[in-house]
Amino acid sequence: MSGIHTVQSEEVEMKLSVKGIALTLAIMWAACIFLVGIGNLIWAGYGVAFLDMARSIYPGYAAMSGFVGVIVGTCYGFVDGLVGGAVFAWLYNALRGDGAAATNA
Repeated sequence: MSGIHTVQSEEVEMKLSVKGIALTLAIMWAACIFLVGIGNLIWAGYGVAFLDMARSIYPGYAAMSGFVGVIVGTCYGFVDGLVGGAVFAWLYNALRGDGAAATNA
């Protein structure tokens, strides 16, 4: 019986990293706006509906105004993704609870 090992199950508390999720979403959303903006500069008409949506949300952002407009939109996207990611991770961590009530029910 010396070859049999008992493994006790421990619940591991899994929380999202607010900083990690916020930075990940910020980089990804900024990259989306940047790539679609650059695509629109190269191929006229590319991503117009997406860029119009971004223009309607971000004050002062003019998607089709050249490279400066793409950089402004990218900065807006980074800040938007940073705030959105932080709120998402914080809310997830707040709503998930500690799990004790669910396991004792």
